[in-house]
Amino acid sequence: MRNVVLAAAAAVLTTAVYSGVAAQGPPAAPPQGGAPAGAQGRGAGQGRGGQTFPNRQRELADPAVIQRGNTLFGINCRLCHGADLRGGDMGGVNLLRSALVLSDKEGEMIIPVVKEGRQRPGMPPMPPLPLPDDDIKAIAAYIHSVAATMAGQGGPPPGPTVELNIVVGDPAAGQKYFAANCASCHSPTGDLEGLASRFTSPMLLQNAWVAGAVGGGGRGGRGGRGGDTGGAPRVPKPVTVVVTTADGQRYEGRLDRIDDFIVTLTQADGIPKTFRRNGNVPAVQITDPLEAHKKMLVKYTDKDIHDVTAYLVTLK
Repeated sequence: MRNVVLAAAAAVLTTAVYSGVAAQGPPAAPPQGGAPAGAQGRGAGQGRGGQTFPNRQRELADPAVIQRGNTLFGINCRLCHGADLRGGDMGGVNLLRSALVLSDKEGEMIIPVVKEGRQRPGMPPMPPLPLPDDDIKAIAAYIHSVAATMAGQGGPPPGPTVELNIVVGDPAAGQKYFAANCASCHSPTGDLEGLASRFTSPMLLQNAWVAGAVGGGGRGGRGGRGGDTGGAPRVPKPVTVVVTTADGQRYEGRLDRIDDFIVTLTQADGIPKTFRRNGNVPAVQITDPLEAHKKMLVKYTDKDIHDVTAYLVTLK
């Protein structure tokens, strides 16, 4: 099963490789049998008139199923949705504030989204994941178990920080993979020189490279190494767009929004412009600096990510 991992870096998109890869483990699953501590009484997710949110009205799944879902979430979902389900490095939605998750009971609403993917204007696209229904149901059970521990709707779930060893791959295999798939844009003696010293843990490094938030100087640049001290991934370059109107006028800038009806960009002078779309008029050309990383997210295997991470941690 491919590991669009990492704490939760691409892609997608994008963690913790979790069957043994993560720097921060997802929150511990609550015990079975009734609502978790804090889930009863006023203020524990109750609405007006004593009505509770849907996430308070379902029984928790078997602990073994929840634990399996925990592992599967780490492998397939954590990169985008985060260790605590509130959004990760790839910009996935906050699952604890998702109407779909709140309304789902046993995965029946989550399964179509996982299998078919989702593209919403202004949000990173979620690629379809070829997971069996039983795996998705286990992931849903885990998500619901975490939601049941919230202090309030959308609040952070409790849970200890767990340090796991993620450097379990083969550095030589990772170097070979890097040469075949990454060397056209990145160089260990250029923009990635000293990469491992920019991050406080291998987990953060893994998150960053999968999400495309490392490098930046290309093969010839040093990439401003000081900007990453302390483990903070670089802010990726923005998605840009060129809009050419029917009369040949050309406008370009940062892409702010696009859907079937409008496209909005912000020009270099800070002035936003919105254009009404009618089919292919105006012509729209989008440039996404992370396009290559996003395409790789659905191709990485667990072994690929482990191996590349094991290689990158040697770049000190």
